[in-house]
Amino acid sequence: MSKTSAHLQQLRTDYGKASLDLDSISGNPFVQFTTWMDQAIAVEVHEANAMSLATVDSEGKPSVRIVLVRGFDERGFVFFTNYNSRKGDQIAQNPHGAVCFFWPELERQIRIEGIISKTTPAESDAYFLTRPPGNRLGAWASPQSQEIADRKVLEDLVTHWESHFEGIEIHRPENWGGYRLAPTRMEFWQGRPSRLHDRICYTQQPDGAWKIVRLAP
Repeated sequence: MSKTSAHLQQLRTDYGKASLDLDSISGNPFVQFTTWMDQAIAVEVHEANAMSLATVDSEGKPSVRIVLVRGFDERGFVFFTNYNSRKGDQIAQNPHGAVCFFWPELERQIRIEGIISKTTPAESDAYFLTRPPGNRLGAWASPQSQEIADRKVLEDLVTHWESHFEGIEIHRPENWGGYRLAPTRMEFWQGRPSRLHDRICYTQQPDGAWKIVRLAP
């Protein structure tokens, strides 16, 4: 065994900042999420809106990456990307997906599973116009997930689109926009001592109601 592997076996954090009980949570998972997100923002969790997004292709092969949630309501959780990216291709093949938030400052994790679909063009347009100009140009310039020879290819594309949009508003490219993950399952995890963590799970029922249970850690 390497020294690094031996060291990894000894890395441990014993959690104990808070607890999570069935009688202290909301019956609505979106209300519970709002409470926890507000608390994460209040204590200045670094990039509290960062979430791991897992997608699968038509063969069931998974892929995961970090994206930023840019809004949510009872319809679901919204993020934006290039529709022609690897994640976009996988969502087109299989709409099932999952996200995970991890906030070590609060010793909390939120796991969400559901179905992903595109937001409306109007929603995508509205968000795109809130982005800084450089980010908007990047959406035009980057052939996301495609092979490029070197960074100069990307820089040249940025220069091209800077010239194209000089003096005019940078509008949204058709291959870039939003997705919404509509949850069918949401789990709230609170770290506890000795790995005996609290896990409260909401599962959506056929009538739309949420079944709430405690899970063993």
